[in-house]
Amino acid sequence: MGKRFVIIGGDAAGMSAASQIRRLQADAEILAFEKGSTLSYAQCGLPYLIGGVVPEAKNLIARTPEEFRDKYRIQVFIRHEVTKILPEENAVIVKNLAEGSEKGFSYDTLLIATGGHAIFPQWEGRDLEGVFPLKNMDDALRIQGWVQKKNVARVVIVGGGYIGLEMAEAFHLLKKEVAVLDLAPQVAGTFDPELAQLAQQELEQNGIRVALNEEVVALRGEKGRVTGVETKTGFYPADLVLVAIGILPNSELAKDAGIELGVKGAIRVDDQMRTNRSNIYAAGDCAVHYHRVKGTEDYIPLGTTANKQGRIAGTNMGGGEAHFAGVVGSAIMKVLNVAMGRTGLSEREAKHLNIPYEVVSIRSRDHAGYYPNGERLHLKLLYHKENRKLLGAQIVGKHGVDKRIDVIATALYAGLTIDQLQELDLSYAPPFNSVWDPVQQASTVAGRS
Repeated sequence: MGKRFVIIGGDAAGMSAASQIRRLQADAEILAFEKGSTLSYAQCGLPYLIGGVVPEAKNLIARTPEEFRDKYRIQVFIRHEVTKILPEENAVIVKNLAEGSEKGFSYDTLLIATGGHAIFPQWEGRDLEGVFPLKNMDDALRIQGWVQKKNVARVVIVGGGYIGLEMAEAFHLLKKEVAVLDLAPQVAGTFDPELAQLAQQELEQNGIRVALNEEVVALRGEKGRVTGVETKTGFYPADLVLVAIGILPNSELAKDAGIELGVKGAIRVDDQMRTNRSNIYAAGDCAVHYHRVKGTEDYIPLGTTANKQGRIAGTNMGGGEAHFAGVVGSAIMKVLNVAMGRTGLSEREAKHLNIPYEVVSIRSRDHAGYYPNGERLHLKLLYHKENRKLLGAQIVGKHGVDKRIDVIATALYAGLTIDQLQELDLSYAPPFNSVWDPVQQASTVAGRS
């Protein structure tokens, strides 16, 4: 038997690492402990499961515990919570949640992939039936069960970020009356206000109420069941309340073990995903990420990053060598009939970092103007005022947003200037594009300034 690798967490980062270790070390003993009842599933698909777009929960599961055991020889323990890390002893204490018993396991190398948790303030009434966060499969199944078994007509979503807006669409598809409340003066907080306004318009045009600058005071209920949300300015009746105001890292386990934390309390790692303990690694939503545009560590919990970090951690743990190149803050979401994509810095972030910048904003079409059914595309680019390097972009439209935001994300990764976008050899045919892509049109406008 080779070395023993212990993985804390059985989702994207944890199981990506475990699989990579197995590829590199055929004789390794690999143990993965997952607190929940499901592992290796697509968290980002949960809103679409609840909304009925994905028909069954099993469609989101990549591999079962049996597959990991039989095909990859990875020992998987679901409903097992690691309660303590003992770095001096190279051991962890694990609690079997079904039985209540505890047991110690030694390791040669440890990966912390504990993910993140939904922020859930200590509001009065937070324990009422019908109040839910959404971070994992168990949350999704509870929400789904409540909708199916109770007479849910009105839904209030607290938080207008990615999860909040995706869930607004999900409940809209279920024919519920939906209200989105946000403490901020806009929804889609990672976008600049004029782009976020387009998302708000799409929601309101489809009958979804949006209430901004709303501070929650309490959740109200009768007979133990939620009846609405009280804010400083009013009351919003609800049969179901979803709290979606952000994600924070599950890093207490690491902190208690003396492992160094970074921004937002996430576990600090180097580019090989190693912590300040040489044989302890961390990856995914519990770990920091290097931001290539900001030049600093950041915390942007996304499934894409978790999978990459997990693979890189697994490579290094298994004796190979891999380095995490960092993120540029790329993200996209569907809001009913429009897509919203962003990468790099927003104006707000550029101002906060005191970076001198210029902005170019255009409204174009997603394909050739003479070809039928063209749709408006709103594109905003930020670039450095002095060296003209790209800093970020935001795009909103019905079609072609993903293609173009990925082009700009690639350009950011490569350190291109705003002017070099004109030189890119992009694909063209009338059903898909104009001779000059909107990204290049924006570059041309910037060249005139």
